[in-house]
Amino acid sequence: DNAGDVQNAYRQVCGEVPGSPIFIMKLSTNSRHLEVQLLADEYGNAIALNGRDCSVQRRHQKIIEEGPPVAPSPEVWKEMEDAAISLAKAVGYMNAGTVEYLYSELDEKFYFLELNPRLQVEHPVTEMITRVNLPAAQLQVAMGIPLHHIPEIRELYGKNRFEDVADVSSGKSVIDFGVTKRVPPYGHCIAVRITAENAEAGFKPTSGGIQELNFRSTPNVWGYFSMDSSGSIHEFADSQFGHLFASGPNREQARRNMVLALKELSIRGDISTTVDYISKLIELDDFVENHIDTGWLDRIIKEGGIRMAPSAEDSRSKSVLSNDTLAMIGATVVAFDQCSGDESTFLELLERGQLPPLNLLKMVRDVELILDGVKYKLVCTRTGSGEFQVSVAGDATKFFT
Repeated sequence: DNAGDVQNAYRQVCGEVPGSPIFIMKLSTNSRHLEVQLLADEYGNAIALNGRDCSVQRRHQKIIEEGPPVAPSPEVWKEMEDAAISLAKAVGYMNAGTVEYLYSELDEKFYFLELNPRLQVEHPVTEMITRVNLPAAQLQVAMGIPLHHIPEIRELYGKNRFEDVADVSSGKSVIDFGVTKRVPPYGHCIAVRITAENAEAGFKPTSGGIQELNFRSTPNVWGYFSMDSSGSIHEFADSQFGHLFASGPNREQARRNMVLALKELSIRGDISTTVDYISKLIELDDFVENHIDTGWLDRIIKEGGIRMAPSAEDSRSKSVLSNDTLAMIGATVVAFDQCSGDESTFLELLERGQLPPLNLLKMVRDVELILDGVKYKLVCTRTGSGEFQVSVAGDATKFFT
């Protein structure tokens, strides 16, 4: 804000890496992170397949992506697409790629960030609004097929999916992408990254096993999840283990479809997830009205985060039961389910004439649970058909009552 600070900062940077070039860049505040999806072939053709708004971030990591971008005017967005296409042609780019910008809504100016020479995990957003299968298009480009011969690209530009032999021979099937307009986007799509993080603790990563994950795709919502073969999330990899994509005829309907999908998604295990937090985040007025920028979520976190208001039923329960009691009840339910399942397996093996392993009838079960960021390691010992004694792991004399 003043010349003195600039001079001090300059001297500090000079001392950090002596002899290194020093760049001075303009600070862009209250800006959006917008990106243009590119596809280019080996014949010098390059096109923009619309783009995405990835402004909802925490610590510069994307949380929510959506498309098409609605913040810039159609005229400014066309300039951004044309600039991305010009860049791809200038460097002879061939493949799918993404040109990323910072966009200042205040003065309607955009600033180049980078060109990512690959598909990004949020590419289904573009696929849903253009109906172009990007991985398939990549393969066809790699096979040497020109863009105007790729069926889904032809449809995107209002042409017949399949070409007549006569048109191919005469060259009439060639598309002048510089003057031919794309068809309008097919509605709107919003994507949410599902991460193993504790949103109430500043998005601190968590690790552990997942016992149950229930998600049902619908015509308007698609998603995928990944974890290791044991069903665990470990701390040595990126915390994202799932991605949901909700579409609709407009942004508001896509948002509502995502809210419903997040509320129906059930993940039970030792980890914390961002599901409930993001479900509430996209119902905030700022998000509904699209008044967001790259610093929006970080400001919310700095101001104390979203108040995760419990339901009336939860409030009544918490006024009576402590967290220790709730953990004990949860451990008992888990242990009972394990015992019941193993007993059923034991009987099924006997009916088949097989000798079942005796560990299916073990009376002691180790259970780990996480509640409000606290991990409970408990030992549940079965003392009757429907009775258990619960103790703290490593201290058999410490019982829950």
